[in-house]
Amino acid sequence: MSKYIFCTGGVVSSVGKGVTAAAIGRILKARGLTVTIQKLDPYINVDPGTMSPYQHGEVYVTIDGAETDLDLGHYERFVDIDLTRASNFTTGQVYNAVIAKERRGDFLGATIQTIPHITNEIKQRIVHVGKLTNADVVIVEIGGTVGDIESLPFLEAIRQMRRDVGPRNTIYVHVTFLPFIEATSELKTKPTQHSVNELRGLGIQPHVIVARSDHVVSDDLIDKIALFCDVEPAGVVPLGTTSYLYEVPLLLEDAGLGDYLSEALSLNGSPPDLSGWRDLVDSMKSSKPQARIAIVGKYTELHDAYMSVRESLYHAGVANGYDIDIEWIYAGDLEKDKGWEHLKSVDGVVVPGGFGYRGVEGKILAAQWARDTQTPYLGLCLGMQVMCIEYARNKLGWDDANSSEFDTRTKHPIIDLMPDQKNLADMGGTMRLGHYPCVLQPGTKSYDAYRSTTVDERHRHRFELNNAFRGELEASGLVFSGLSPDDRLVEIAEVRDHPFMVGTQFHPEFQSRPDKPHPLFNAFIQAVIGRIEQRELDT
Repeated sequence: MSKYIFCTGGVVSSVGKGVTAAAIGRILKARGLTVTIQKLDPYINVDPGTMSPYQHGEVYVTIDGAETDLDLGHYERFVDIDLTRASNFTTGQVYNAVIAKERRGDFLGATIQTIPHITNEIKQRIVHVGKLTNADVVIVEIGGTVGDIESLPFLEAIRQMRRDVGPRNTIYVHVTFLPFIEATSELKTKPTQHSVNELRGLGIQPHVIVARSDHVVSDDLIDKIALFCDVEPAGVVPLGTTSYLYEVPLLLEDAGLGDYLSEALSLNGSPPDLSGWRDLVDSMKSSKPQARIAIVGKYTELHDAYMSVRESLYHAGVANGYDIDIEWIYAGDLEKDKGWEHLKSVDGVVVPGGFGYRGVEGKILAAQWARDTQTPYLGLCLGMQVMCIEYARNKLGWDDANSSEFDTRTKHPIIDLMPDQKNLADMGGTMRLGHYPCVLQPGTKSYDAYRSTTVDERHRHRFELNNAFRGELEASGLVFSGLSPDDRLVEIAEVRDHPFMVGTQFHPEFQSRPDKPHPLFNAFIQAVIGRIEQRELDT
C-alpha cells in the first residue's frame, strides 16, 4: 500500500506549498523510494487551459496531453519524473464525473451529496494515482489555503483518507507563513496558530508545520508553535527564503524533515544521497560570468506565465558555467518603438509560446532583429511561427505573410489550421497536446543538439506551418530540421545562414531538468556564450 503525505497551506497563498511538496518528493526519492505527486485544484474550471495566465500563470502540459497547474512543473523538475493527467484534477472535473455517473444511473436513484459522493470521487482519484505508478509515497498538495470555501470537499476527503488507509500510512504537512512586524522587529506565530485551529476544526491535525519566513526562526518560536499547535518540536520545520529555488530540498533535509517523515510513515528507504543535488546547488551559488537573455512575450510582467522557460534557461546556464540574467521585454512595446535599448543589450533572444494577436508584431520584429544581427534566437511554439512569418515577409517579400489565427484574409497564411481542425469549435481540448515524435534531419543544428534521430516532445497548439509554402521557404534558406514521422508536420525550423536561429513547434521547456538541461536550451546557451566570447576577442 502507498503511504500518503497531504500538504495544505495556511495564512496566505503563494507561500511555496508547491515547491515544498516537490522538495519533499526529492528528499524521499534520495532515499531510494518511488514517489509520485498530485495537485488538487479547488476551482470549478475543468482545467487551466482556457484560464488567463494573469490568474493562473503557466499552463503545464504532461506527456499524455493534460493541461495542468504550473506546480506540476516543480514536481517534475525536482523529482525528475514524468507525470500524467492523474496527477492533477479540479473541482470541475470531480463534479463533471459525478454528474455523468448520476445521469447514467450509476447511483441507482440516490440523492447525490458532497458527502459521500463528491468526497468518494476525490478519494478514488487519490488512490488511483498511487496504484497507477506503484508508488511507495504519494504526495498530495491541496490548492488554496485553509478557510477557502472551495477547498472544503478536498479537505474532508483527505480527512477521511486517514481513516480509510490507516494512521500509520498518512501524514499531514501544513505550510504557513510567519509575518515579520518591522515596528517591533519580531516574527509572529499567531496567524499560524489560527490557521492550524481552522484545520483542526475540520478534523485534521497536522503532524508537520513548515514555517515559511523571510527571517531566522529561533528555537523559542519553534517551541511556541509546537506547543500551541500540538505538534512535536521535531515536526516544526523552519524554511527561510532562499535566492536558489533548488536549495529548498537541502534546507528541509538539513532541518530533519526527511528522517521525521521516514520514521512517522515507517518508510524502508536507504540512507539519503543528495550529494549530486548539493553539487548542483553549489554550482548555482558559485561566481560565474553572465549572459543576458531577452524573453520577448505578452505577459512579461507576470514571470510565472513563462516559468518553465525561465527555469530551462537557468538549467542550461548552470551546465555551461554561466549565470543567466533575463531581460523581460513586453512585445507590445517593440511595436510602439519602445524597449529597443533593452533588446539591443542582450546576448540572445527567446520568444515563448502564446495565444492571441496582442504583441505578435513585436515578436516578429524581435525575430527580424535577431536574424539581422546574427543574435542567437530560440522560438517556442508561437516563437517558431513568428520566426517563419518574419522570414517570409523579409526574405521572400510576402508583405502580407501571417498566421490565419491573426489574419484570415492573407494570401500567404504561412501558419494555418490543419484540415482536420477547421471545424472544431470548443476552445478547450481541441489542440495538439502531449508527446509526439519528431524525426531530426542530419547536418542540422537541431540534430547536433540532440545527437539523436528521433525524439519525443510535448505540444500545446492548434496552428501548424502551412505545407503549401514549405517548398518556397526551404528554397530561400529556411531549414525544416524536425518533422513528424509521416513528413506531414513541421516540428523544428532553422535559418540556414545564422549562428543559431531555431524555432520549435513543441515546448522543450517542459522536459528540462536542473541537472539535465534540455538539448535545445543547452545548444542555445552555448551559441550565446560563443557570441559573448567572440565579442570579447574582438574588443
